[in-house]
Amino acid sequence: MRMYDIIAKKRDGGELSAGEIAFWIAGCVRGDIPDYQTAALLMAVCLRGMTERETADLTLCMARSGETVDLSAIGGVTVDKHSTGGVGDKTTLVVSPIAASLGVRVAKMSGRGLGYTGGTVDKLESIPGLRTALGREDFLGIVRRVGVCLIGQSGDLVPADKKLYALRDVTATVESIPLIASSIMSKKIAAGSDCILLDVKTGSGAFMKTEADSIRLARTMVSIGERAGRRTVALITDMSRPLGNAVGNALEVAEACGTLRGRGPEDLTGLCVELAANMLALAGFGDLPACRKAARGQIENGRAFQKFREMAAAQGGDVSVLDDPSRFPQAALRRDVPARTSGYLRSMDTQACGAAAMELGAGREKKDDPVDFSAGIVLRKKPGDRVEAGEPLAAFHTSSERRFAAAERLFQSAVEIGDLPPRAAPLLHARVTKDGVEKD
Repeated sequence: MRMYDIIAKKRDGGELSAGEIAFWIAGCVRGDIPDYQTAALLMAVCLRGMTERETADLTLCMARSGETVDLSAIGGVTVDKHSTGGVGDKTTLVVSPIAASLGVRVAKMSGRGLGYTGGTVDKLESIPGLRTALGREDFLGIVRRVGVCLIGQSGDLVPADKKLYALRDVTATVESIPLIASSIMSKKIAAGSDCILLDVKTGSGAFMKTEADSIRLARTMVSIGERAGRRTVALITDMSRPLGNAVGNALEVAEACGTLRGRGPEDLTGLCVELAANMLALAGFGDLPACRKAARGQIENGRAFQKFREMAAAQGGDVSVLDDPSRFPQAALRRDVPARTSGYLRSMDTQACGAAAMELGAGREKKDDPVDFSAGIVLRKKPGDRVEAGEPLAAFHTSSERRFAAAERLFQSAVEIGDLPPRAAPLLHARVTKDGVEKD
């Protein structure tokens, strides 16, 4: 078998066999296949696409390229959740303890933030003392005792994805749906959970800007999960505006705590209940209406917050900051950003808003950049609200005076104020299962 022939076959629109895909991925990981040949095949895939079978075969080969996680010793049904990323998306911090408080096992590996999207690991590490780098036995032990543990991804998990993504990033092949889907799902499958819930974002702050593209990606990932023997469901959720009011690591943890205690923003609370309900339904807890009621009940009775507190303590975190978020490290400087005119806040470009938070120090441009856990934005107004000139749209938090000007320019560029209120966008656009696409 020759890599040259595999490249030519895909270039001409052919369907690669399982053996050809396995040959490529194994050679790529070993270093036997040079980067220029892998890059050529990636471009051929980007231009010619892949069938569902090819994409599933690619995903499984990637998932098996390194270590995999065996969760059988935990007992019970395990459910993983993945979000394609957004601004203010702290849902994992809310839905995981809700599900765990009702007996679902959540053994989740998460990533750090890069660019304008935040990362769950960065948010968790804003809790003083909390450890996200845990050994396998410590990780599984916490899940057995507590029901939930959130850690960083293992360096040995899916090495094929690291190699392929590095090449995709510099060869303009990131946007390919088969390659996006295989990258995400290979890590979910290697992480070992029985069920997978996917939160696929759509809108100005999402990787997929249109609902149609988001559904295409979701259908591909659900097909992969089901072919791999994992019960998989995807929700298409809105990212045309930041989720909740807080953007930035410690600020988002504080908002997540408020949400778990029944004091969260309506949009964040509603979406977290829907996500948690789908996790519960995947685990066999009941039908969706019953699962929604149960999820809301765990917020109202305080058990979901107590589960988050228990998890944080088990991972070494100082839970006093969860009880009293004013104890989080505070930004040295705060400044309100005023509305320049009166009217209705018609839209807020979410990507630009995330970039403004990154400019304040809440994110990173390169993976090794430091993050200021206290930095970020607290929104005072959301799309649909009436505003008056000079009224605060948001409060900026940062540790450096020089960061304000660039962040404010980005934020003001994100805001559109007009005479008429906007049409409200739904938080939940669609639900994708192995049986098809459900819309209200």
